[in-house]
Amino acid sequence: MTAPTPHQPPGRPDRPPQPALPPAAGSTAALGFGEPGAYDSTTAPSATAHRRRAGSIFAVLAVSLVLSLLAGFTGGWLANRRGAGTITMVEPGSQSTARPADSVAGVAAKVLPSVVSIETRSPRGQGTGSGFVLRQDGYILTNNHVVADAATGGQIQVVYADGGQESAEIVGRTTAYDLAVLKVNRTDVPALELGDSAAVVVGDPVIAVGAPLGLESTVTYGIVSALNRPVAAGQGQDSAFINAIQTDAAINPGNSGGPLVDATGRVIGINSAIARAPGDTGSSGGNIGLGFAIPSAQAARTAQQLIEDGNATYPVVGVLLDRTYDGEGVQVSTREQDGVPPVTPDGPAARAGIKPGDVIVAFEGRPVTEPDQLIVAIRAQRPGDTVTLKVRSGDRTRDVRVTLDESAADD
Repeated sequence: MTAPTPHQPPGRPDRPPQPALPPAAGSTAALGFGEPGAYDSTTAPSATAHRRRAGSIFAVLAVSLVLSLLAGFTGGWLANRRGAGTITMVEPGSQSTARPADSVAGVAAKVLPSVVSIETRSPRGQGTGSGFVLRQDGYILTNNHVVADAATGGQIQVVYADGGQESAEIVGRTTAYDLAVLKVNRTDVPALELGDSAAVVVGDPVIAVGAPLGLESTVTYGIVSALNRPVAAGQGQDSAFINAIQTDAAINPGNSGGPLVDATGRVIGINSAIARAPGDTGSSGGNIGLGFAIPSAQAARTAQQLIEDGNATYPVVGVLLDRTYDGEGVQVSTREQDGVPPVTPDGPAARAGIKPGDVIVAFEGRPVTEPDQLIVAIRAQRPGDTVTLKVRSGDRTRDVRVTLDESAADD
């Protein structure tokens, strides 16, 4: 069998061809790498012996090189096989978990210890929600609908991020603004700082913190996607009218009462409601990218009233609105409802000259097209504030200055 030609190592030029040996005396063929039998071995014994030795050396070198290459290939293949089954990981503890204070992780680390999960038990069942430390002396702010079922004959448990638990009592609550203040005995957890919701603009980054679906200490991130969004949450006399901050930060059932914070960790809103897809009338819906929060300015005023008096008030304009009206603006009703006149005698609207059937087309220069839109705009004010309404009476439109009265929130 003919020996294989040795493989030249990469980067080395091919070996040049060897010169042919001179023909031996009496030979008729050139000696060298000719075909077998091209030379007569008996006519040149010394040359033949020399070539046999050279051939033996060449064969040994060829076999050695083949074995070396085979060993190298086998070793490389085994090494690659070992590497293919190896998991590479950095040394545990070699990377820092510190994050910049103004990053999402940094803000979350600052806020999370002061956010709580709220668990309720009542004859109507069990529920969970969220809240946060409003004052370090044991006051917790949350939504009214989180604790409403446990307000009479129920139990409320506050669970902290460190696992600690405290029984809570209701200091005050209001359905009108969907807010409630709780009191616990624990006083070693710092309060969150309330920011200025009036300074918030669309596009600001925000972080929602709470216990969605009972999953404590959950953080979601997004932006403010709209402002002054009229939201009516609840039904009938339990309805809350919110001039809401809208966000695309994920908010789900259980987030209610938790804080919506800005990029500095200040609370700018209290997460309260989520939008439902058209046609969805169930109560099991989740986040679809439209969540709503009570502005911190409103929450601060109402919470202070609840702590001081146990009750809250809200501003009123003194009119009933016709929800069947279909046209520009919102119309003052022309009929009594449950014995209540369409325009309250000597109320703010009556003093300003507004009459039944008049149409309010703008509030503080902003067009209004739905009754709830006007209601939440008024609820966002303080009793005693003076606002400007654009009112149309017949063919005449005029600006009317109205000073708002005060009403008990849960009368």
